[in-house]
Amino acid sequence: MNKIDEIFTKRPYYGVPRITKELNKDIFMANHKRVYRLMGIMGIEAVFPKPNLSKPNIAHDIYPYLLTDLEVSHPNHVWGVDITYIRLRGDWLYLFVVLDWFSRYILAWELSDSLSSDFCCETLRRALTIAVPDIYNSDQGSQLTTEEYLEILKSHSEIKISMDHKGRCFDNIFTERLWRTIKYEEVYLKDYGSPREARQSLTEYLKFYNEERFHSSLNYKTPAEIYFEKSVKSF
Repeated sequence: MNKIDEIFTKRPYYGVPRITKELNKDIFMANHKRVYRLMGIMGIEAVFPKPNLSKPNIAHDIYPYLLTDLEVSHPNHVWGVDITYIRLRGDWLYLFVVLDWFSRYILAWELSDSLSSDFCCETLRRALTIAVPDIYNSDQGSQLTTEEYLEILKSHSEIKISMDHKGRCFDNIFTERLWRTIKYEEVYLKDYGSPREARQSLTEYLKFYNEERFHSSLNYKTPAEIYFEKSVKSF
């Protein structure tokens, strides 16, 4: 699973056949059925258009995609959320983040040992104690479309809910970039021995990411500088 995660983080447009091919280049002797099953456990799939071969098991409210040709112009204009796999020594966790697209500031995050919606709901509630976005964007993953999760958003009538289209590439591009940054600068350099160790190390890194890491796309300012400076100026 660790190697699958590295390949997918580097090339998120790779599906099961290509990831299987990459694994076998390194003498992993993987087969596509096992790779498919492990990618399911990790909650990942290639970001490219594909035929609709099955219907969702659980019906949920579907909202339009609101970000086409939108210029994100200020903090809290658009928030994006996503979940990624975090490897441990002999185990794994899932990381969920709420990201402000304009500043790249992480408003809230949480780790979980399962893909239940509970930890996503709690993280979203924490983010909403800081601010409320104009537009909230997510994919249509089961954790992010439960009735409880959507009710949190609908309780703030000013929020416009946006959902990625099925088969669209990189609708959540800023969060995809965040995953690559976190994994190459933190996760792949560490060997977390326990959930506690992973949480402690990620807490330090994500604080660094928000408050000290300069971003070339932000004119070498930090996400916190942009988020709080522009938020104040917008009032």
